Amino acid sequence: MLNLCNKILNKVRNILLSVQEFYSTVYGRLYCFLCGIQMGSGSRFYGIATFVRSSGSVIQIGKKARFRSGPTTNLIGINHACIISTHGKNSEIIIGDNCGFSGTVIGSFNKIVIGNNVNCGANTLITDSDWHLNDPRSGKPKPVTIGNNVWLGYGVIVMKGVSIGDNTIIGAGSVVTKNIPANVVAAGNPCKVIKPLNEQ
Repeated sequence: MLNLCNKILNKVRNILLSVQEFYSTVYGRLYCFLCGIQMGSGSRFYGIATFVRSSGSVIQIGKKARFRSGPTTNLIGINHACIISTHGKNSEIIIGDNCGFSGTVIGSFNKIVIGNNVNCGANTLITDSDWHLNDPRSGKPKPVTIGNNVWLGYGVIVMKGVSIGDNTIIGAGSVVTKNIPANVVAAGNPCKVIKPLNEQ
C-alpha cells in the first residue's frame, strides 16, 4: 500500500514539474527575446531564472541550454534561481551549446566565455569582477574562459581572470583563482590540480 502511494505521489510530482517546465520555458524564452538576449533553439527552463542585460552589452546562449531555478528541480538542492547578468555596455556573456545550470550565477563586467557541453552544479558562481569597482582595493575586471565539456561541482566559485581547459572537472566547493589546464581533476580552496584524467 505504501509503495503504491509513493508511486502515485512521484507521478503527481513529475506531472507538476512538467507543467512548471512548460510555463517557465515559455516565459523564459519570451523574456530573453524581449531583453535582446540571443538564445538558441531547444533551451529549457525549470523555474524562473533572472536575466539582466545592460544596454549595449551581449548575452548569447547556444542551443539546448538548461536552467534549473526551482529549489527542487535539482534534488541536490538549489539555494536560489539562476542569475545571468551583464554590467556595462561592453560586457559580454557567451555560452555554447548543450550547457546546464542549476542555481548558477554568472555576472560579467568584462567578458565570460563558456564552451559547449558545460555542466554547472548547484549554486555555482562565475564572475569576472570583484563587484565593487568604486573601491580602490578592488582590481579591474578580467575575462573568464571555460572550455568545452567542463564540469563544475556543487558550490564552485570561478573568479576573475581564470581559464579552465577542456574536459576538466572542478570538485565541489572549490574556489578557482588561477588557471586550470585541460583534462584534469582539480579541487580545493584555492583550487589545485589533483590528478590527470584518463584520455579515454
